[in-house]
Amino acid sequence: MRRGLVASVTLVALATGCSGADLGIPDDPLVTTLTATPSATPTTPAATPETTPSPEPPRRFEADRAMRTVRHLAGTIGPRLATGPAFRRAAAYVEERFMAEGYAVRRQSFPVPAGDSWGVPVDAGTSSNVIATAADFDPAAPYVLVGAHLDTVAVAPGAEDNASGISVLLELARVLGGSGQVVLVAFGGEEPRGPGELHHFGSKAYVARLGETGTNLRAMVSLDRVGVGSVVPLSSVDGTPAALRNRLADVADSVGISTVSEIDAASDHESFADAGFLAARIGSTPYAGYHSAADVPAVVNPAQLRRVGRLLIAWINGALRAS
Repeated sequence: MRRGLVASVTLVALATGCSGADLGIPDDPLVTTLTATPSATPTTPAATPETTPSPEPPRRFEADRAMRTVRHLAGTIGPRLATGPAFRRAAAYVEERFMAEGYAVRRQSFPVPAGDSWGVPVDAGTSSNVIATAADFDPAAPYVLVGAHLDTVAVAPGAEDNASGISVLLELARVLGGSGQVVLVAFGGEEPRGPGELHHFGSKAYVARLGETGTNLRAMVSLDRVGVGSVVPLSSVDGTPAALRNRLADVADSVGISTVSEIDAASDHESFADAGFLAARIGSTPYAGYHSAADVPAVVNPAQLRRVGRLLIAWINGALRAS
């Protein structure tokens, strides 16, 4: 497929040449600033101490919470073939989690062909994307998208691939508190059904249906296998702009997170990059349990989930302030 090379001046401006201060990265990047609103100048006497409500403490990314998601998806539910009943249970779980944080949630269905799921013959069927937007989301304003695929190959419980990515996505949803110009998507049908282009069905369907709302999409990040190792891999698609990958590396450096920059098209960011959007992947450290029954929760390192959460929150704060 011919790689999309179109990036508007606005998109490039989002991902190039600012310091951490210019990006508005908070001192503690685990604390979101996206939901904060300036206090109005008081026009009435201050309330007495007895009637003044206690402010809600800022939410922080919690790796223990993320690990509970990993254990539920990979342990309780198990392999989540995109067209099977286990995937539908997982999608309902993700939808409930999004809604509990105040997001508006919709499903986007699409067909998935028959084929071979890592050595297992599988029938054609239907899968879906679970899409969450905040109550105050404005599609006419700049926004960013963070996604992670929910499905697995037929034989794998999929703790690292990709309950790890979903766990960070859901913890990000909790930290943001159902507010802000961020779209969160749990993609279905990312895993291959054969060689060549028989993969990334959910993200392809999403991009194909973006329409006018795609005009204000500034960047897309795919969280795919983010729970192994101590260095965070960052990837762009060969032949497309690497500006977002490079911006993520700069943000990571500003908050003391080690990264490695790579070229990799093996995730849902490829669908967005091919369509001309700035896109990047976080994750892809090799591990022994890849696409096998050994991909269990014990594979996932909570400290790595926390690193990825810190990086995402710092990047989102800076990206939206720069828009």
